[in-house]
Amino acid sequence: MALNLPTGVQVNAPIHPRFDEILTHDALALVAKLHRAFEPRRQELLKARIARQARIDAGEMPDFLPETAHIRSGDWKVAPLPKALECRRVEITGPVERKMIINAFNSGADSYMADFEDSNSPNWFNQIQGQVNLYDAIRRKISFTNAAGKIYKLNDKIATLQIRPRGWHLDEKHVLVDGQRVSGGIVDFALVFFHNAKEQVARSAGPFFYLPKMESHREARLWNNIFCLAQDHIGLPRGTIKATVLVETILATFELEEILYELRDHSAGLNAGRWDYILSCNKKFKKNPHFCLANRGAITMEVPFMRSYALSLVKACHKHGAPAIGGMSALIPIKDDPAANEKALAGIRHDKTRDANDGYDGGWVAHPGLVSIAMEEFVKVLGNRPNQWNRQRDDSFGPKDWLDFQPEQPITEVGLRNNINVGIHYLGSWLAGNGCVPIHNLMEDAATAEISRSQVWQWVVSPKGKLDDGRKVTAEMVRAMIPEELAKVKATVTAQGEKTATHDQAAGIFEKMALADDYPEFLTLPLYEAME
Repeated sequence: MALNLPTGVQVNAPIHPRFDEILTHDALALVAKLHRAFEPRRQELLKARIARQARIDAGEMPDFLPETAHIRSGDWKVAPLPKALECRRVEITGPVERKMIINAFNSGADSYMADFEDSNSPNWFNQIQGQVNLYDAIRRKISFTNAAGKIYKLNDKIATLQIRPRGWHLDEKHVLVDGQRVSGGIVDFALVFFHNAKEQVARSAGPFFYLPKMESHREARLWNNIFCLAQDHIGLPRGTIKATVLVETILATFELEEILYELRDHSAGLNAGRWDYILSCNKKFKKNPHFCLANRGAITMEVPFMRSYALSLVKACHKHGAPAIGGMSALIPIKDDPAANEKALAGIRHDKTRDANDGYDGGWVAHPGLVSIAMEEFVKVLGNRPNQWNRQRDDSFGPKDWLDFQPEQPITEVGLRNNINVGIHYLGSWLAGNGCVPIHNLMEDAATAEISRSQVWQWVVSPKGKLDDGRKVTAEMVRAMIPEELAKVKATVTAQGEKTATHDQAAGIFEKMALADDYPEFLTLPLYEAME
């Protein structure tokens, strides 16, 4: 199937049925326009990340920016939000797979974040088929029939749609403009925006977005500039787009108010993206001999550095009239073990109770079966109010709180093996095209797999990386455990009736990435090059 491509645009990938409805001349023209206008700036910002990391590796510690003090002390508010975004007590997330989209819309959540990023394995088919799926869903024409003949379709009342494009670090290797790869985020945003924004406006249901992985207000400014040009291009008023920023990096915590300010005409608040945040701490201070976090399970939202981050986010949002959305608990229902299921549901209740009492306006869940529990906990605190925007926090947190990395123990053999097991299992599924994977009764995505890999690397490198029995974590220890955990993963996957064809490759990639001399910035970058 031949595409009608704008000058300078190449699409080097198969054109499956209906892909031509998405990859139209005019839609790709917007992709090219945004690429030509903003790719140099994206590359500058990515280089700035590298330079900042080098300074941190040399001992520099993050602090507030003196040049933006006027923003932090200023009396300003973000632009008013549309009614569709006033009530976000429970948001459900998931990849842009057709059945999952329908289930998420029908889940009873206030909002659904359709994900082109961490919970979606970004092979070509998934990305563009996801665009087809959202095109149909926005027009309420989506349906799905499974192998048993069960039909899935939308209810009359559905969640408000928000869409997460890929982060700034990710390219789309199948789309070239003037011989250059295009930003994956620009491809995701431009295609869905071009085809659907006016339809969403007509339905009073968008266009709304989630923005991931940013490390500075300058990166937020780039998104704001893209929004302005895209709205101008299709004839929508500036400010029509609303976007929530995921605070997933520790550096962004030092610029919460600045990020809101840069997006103030388009801002829909901030979200506490906890799993990537823990990963970010591991990455940013990987060469600091004083930094070493305990087992992943010990890094809860109650430990001081995570709690101060979470409360700072609420304070910044409500100070400037923006929603504060709590992050994801990775717990999921456990059908075949009532006792374990009750424990998981209690964990969800605890998580959402804490967020609601802290002042958050809503929080995330990963499974439709958890929506009612999360909703109940927010309703207990909010009552009939749609949000807590008027609730102001008066605590004062700063660098000493955000950089107080505790606990350092326990680090256990069980924790080390779990990291290896989760990493191999997830990567194998990701290579097979599935980016959202239940593993050991947790819903894992790229962020949690990255934590697993980063902790193994950290424990090997850090002088503090010692097991609770006194043994130092070493590369030799990890190499010995990898085939043992690979065998366990294969047994689990086989018992679930799934294929294990990609897990040997996954184990090799995990070993290479977890034991590299220099820490690879993102696990997904070499993985992406290995997939179609």
